[in-house]
Amino acid sequence: MTKRKKINFALQGGGAHGAITWGVLDRLLEDDRIDIDSISGASAGAVNAVALAYGLHLGGAVPARAKLEEVWRTISEVGWIFNPVKRSPLDMILGRFNVENSIGYKIFDAFTRIYSPYQFNPLNFNPLKEVLNRCINFEELRKCDRYKLFLSATNVKTGKVHIFRTSDASVDVVCASTCLPFLYQAVKIDGKYYWDGGYMGNPPLFPFFYESESRDIVIVHVNPLNRSDVPSTAPEIFNRINEISFNSSLLRELRAIAFVHKLLDENWLKDEHRDRLRNIHIHSVRSDEALLDLSIASKFNVEWAFLQELKERGRKIADSWIEKTYKDIGERSSVDLRAMFDSA
Repeated sequence: MTKRKKINFALQGGGAHGAITWGVLDRLLEDDRIDIDSISGASAGAVNAVALAYGLHLGGAVPARAKLEEVWRTISEVGWIFNPVKRSPLDMILGRFNVENSIGYKIFDAFTRIYSPYQFNPLNFNPLKEVLNRCINFEELRKCDRYKLFLSATNVKTGKVHIFRTSDASVDVVCASTCLPFLYQAVKIDGKYYWDGGYMGNPPLFPFFYESESRDIVIVHVNPLNRSDVPSTAPEIFNRINEISFNSSLLRELRAIAFVHKLLDENWLKDEHRDRLRNIHIHSVRSDEALLDLSIASKFNVEWAFLQELKERGRKIADSWIEKTYKDIGERSSVDLRAMFDSA
């Protein structure tokens, strides 16, 4: 019998592009050689995280795959009426998913830059609440003691990351982690106000260092780290600023891990201190190439055909990743962090 390897999942946010993570998870859940210890998530990654943890809690990989599909299908059903980037019939015929030049998106983009959600959404309506209430029994999820959850949100007043754990899981916590401040009012939890977790922990890694049994962290990227071209149009520039901003907290944590690797590999520590640091193994499921043809506008597109397209892209990415990287789990990092930062 093949020994199962235990990993932690760190799931990035990225709006509707989070459906690519759904595809990655769907494929990895098919592989019975993989066991899951803990899951962290921010923004759309938090939605995937609670769906994954709840499904696993209900009975393992099969219910988890079903729950992820149910959540994304419900997102499409509930969110479609509010979708600002509906494709035209011609776009559908030609299979085009980029609609940043549509009139609907241009109006939406301009409107949210002029008016705040406190003005245009005074009742603070959020369709994600209906999705979560339909699909996740949070009271049951909070009882889960097999899988640890770490969901990040950004404290509006302090600018610091806050980690909500399994025992904290609720509709409000997930809405806090997904709260884009130009769309929704800050979410109040226990007297504190929160915005999207992607600003300060996308996804958070540090809880794994102290609270997870596994040393292997599999980061499922949604925001591309690298772009081959310099953006020149306004939408391209805004998109790249968004990607850099939402990757910044992750890169800071990876740099810290790289520094610890250096301390351990080059024997900078006294023997009595070496056991106080964990040699964390980092693995990346990258979506850079798979998302290069998509713009920031498509992050708001919850059309079911688009979400299914992203799911299939994610499954293909996971297939390739398993073939190349499975052997490294439990043995070493498959990401050369030093090379990543030396080439910066």
